[in-house]
Amino acid sequence: MADLSISKNDEITMRLVHYFVTKEDYQPVLVNGLDNEIWLENLDKPYEVIIINSNYIHNNEQLDFEVFKTKEVVKQIKKKTLSLSMNILNILLDVGENVDTSTFMDKHVTLCEVNDVKELSSGEGISEIYPNMVNDDVTASDSMDFFINVTNDINNKTEEKNEIYEHTFSKKTTYLTYGLIAINVIVFLLQEMGILNAADFAMNQVLVKQGQWYRIFTSAFFHGSIIHILTNMYSLYVVGKEVETLLGKWKYALVYFISIITSSLLSAAVNGAGSTSIGASGAIFGLLGALLYFGYNYRLYIGNALIYEIIPVIAINLFIGFTLPYIDNFAHIGGLIGGYLSCMAVGVEGKGEASDRVNGSIVTALLIGFLTYVMLVLR
Repeated sequence: MADLSISKNDEITMRLVHYFVTKEDYQPVLVNGLDNEIWLENLDKPYEVIIINSNYIHNNEQLDFEVFKTKEVVKQIKKKTLSLSMNILNILLDVGENVDTSTFMDKHVTLCEVNDVKELSSGEGISEIYPNMVNDDVTASDSMDFFINVTNDINNKTEEKNEIYEHTFSKKTTYLTYGLIAINVIVFLLQEMGILNAADFAMNQVLVKQGQWYRIFTSAFFHGSIIHILTNMYSLYVVGKEVETLLGKWKYALVYFISIITSSLLSAAVNGAGSTSIGASGAIFGLLGALLYFGYNYRLYIGNALIYEIIPVIAINLFIGFTLPYIDNFAHIGGLIGGYLSCMAVGVEGKGEASDRVNGSIVTALLIGFLTYVMLVLR
């Protein structure tokens, strides 16, 4: 069999794609209408978008056009990903001798020339920006072997990611949501039978300060009327099943109960000694906050659902809470914030860094500590 012939630019392109996909966790972006360009994205990296551009840049005017074209495409990506700004690394593989990229200055676009395969391991240029690229060697006996090995490595990495995403979005039995609904319904029936009195378990700042800390949790399982519990249980059924599927049971449980804490504490801290609150809506808003965090991290996969479904639902429910009497909207806001931060703390599968989870845990703990202090000391 004849050896496969690979051009210099093709080899550079394959080595770059191999490194960015397998070592830096970038993934391809489909951009219609652009030839001889490979677009890669990772929204958690300093350069959110990397372009490997093998078009021949023959003069500075064409270079300006390439940069303009890049910015126009990035505008679409920013809109889809709800990103205010993006840093772009445009790697140019075929630049004419009369083109001077060293004078190019742009806040968000960095140009980098790669003219030879050796530059990927020289410790200068692109390999200075990404020092680990020096060690990204592909063992191969010939061009065909090189092509097969690079392709296999990329496919294996892509398959690993696909398995994570398929597991994350696959349909699961949501036992925990059904269990929470059952507990709420049983408690309500015991209320109606006169066995339990909501006043003995409701969130009340004065009684909590006297040592009845259990009220912070128990208040989330009592309801004031049949309409109250039906509305909350339907919301829990819809939102809870979604969040339990996406996060998994133990993460879902942590988010739910941390949201109860932040919901109760913010309600007591703001509303003061005269307030008493019950209901699962604060925890449910926490699940919405978790869904917001998850949706932001997976915004490339869920498309416009974050903009057109998740955010409007939160906004509408907060608006209703502020316009109708007897609704504790501060409990809703507390739950929403607690759910978002606690979801950051537990993390979402396949996304985010360990530092995000550490930061989420610290901020969640600080929030609970601050709200507790305000409730106990300042009110």
